[in-house]
Amino acid sequence: MVAGIISKAKPTLRSGLCCVWSSSSKTASTIKRMSVHVERFTGRVTEYARFRERYEASIILPLLKEWCGLLPEWTIADIAAGTGMLSDVFLANGNRVIAVEPNAEMREVCTQLHEGAPHLAIVNGTAEVNGLPDASVQMVAVGRALHWFDLDAAMREFRRVLKPGGWVAVIAFGRMDTGTQENIAYENLFRPYAGGKDGTRASYAVYRQLEEVFAEGEFHQAEIPGVMELGWVELRGLTLSLSHSPLPESAEFGRFEIELRRFFDQYERNGKVTLATRYWINAGRFGAPTSEASDDAS
Repeated sequence: MVAGIISKAKPTLRSGLCCVWSSSSKTASTIKRMSVHVERFTGRVTEYARFRERYEASIILPLLKEWCGLLPEWTIADIAAGTGMLSDVFLANGNRVIAVEPNAEMREVCTQLHEGAPHLAIVNGTAEVNGLPDASVQMVAVGRALHWFDLDAAMREFRRVLKPGGWVAVIAFGRMDTGTQENIAYENLFRPYAGGKDGTRASYAVYRQLEEVFAEGEFHQAEIPGVMELGWVELRGLTLSLSHSPLPESAEFGRFEIELRRFFDQYERNGKVTLATRYWINAGRFGAPTSEASDDAS
């Protein structure tokens, strides 16, 4: 594992009650938006698979079992699955997982990394049109991808494929963009390339809408802080895996890499930079009474 996690606090909890997608029902603007997002990680997949932060099953599964009653018998749809990092968490629980991923390079690497995995199916689809049958899964899971979705269209699609009483789990893990000098300075590296004065954080506002999405149902959330320590090779690899980073073949990359090295040299201690991280684990369902949903979802 590239980035180790050292938890500093107990979770902060909040609780309350191969398919090819068709674009015939989408407007031209939505289709264009989806196409752009699908290709954001083309050319980055090698670094993504090697250097992106891994999810820890020991952190995620206990919460989903407590909140949702997650069972090994459930089928999970992992939407925007990438190379299968979140799928691995559910495979470790014994679940059947359908990894839905629109990017061809991501699907290819996911297939290579999971060769011979009997409980994993990898299909071509998007959050908005995933191609799965109606009422076919007990849980829809989303990793670090919700900010790329058309939220309303994705939630309609999630409702369609979920069995009665099914759950949506949204699980993000990675560096924080505020909090420490190192995190703020690292975030500032991307500001010229992120298309706005708020840097990369502007795209993450959608995560704050989740409680509202499930306001008529049930919603749970936990935040778990930690840290990761990165040497130069790991920092560079993680950075190149991020969608806002200039690609090595771009005209901007030389200047960007110089700035990245300057950042590392300024903040490294004993050959490693320390960045604050956060798990942000959410689970919700769409307005099903608790007593009925637990029975139906099993």
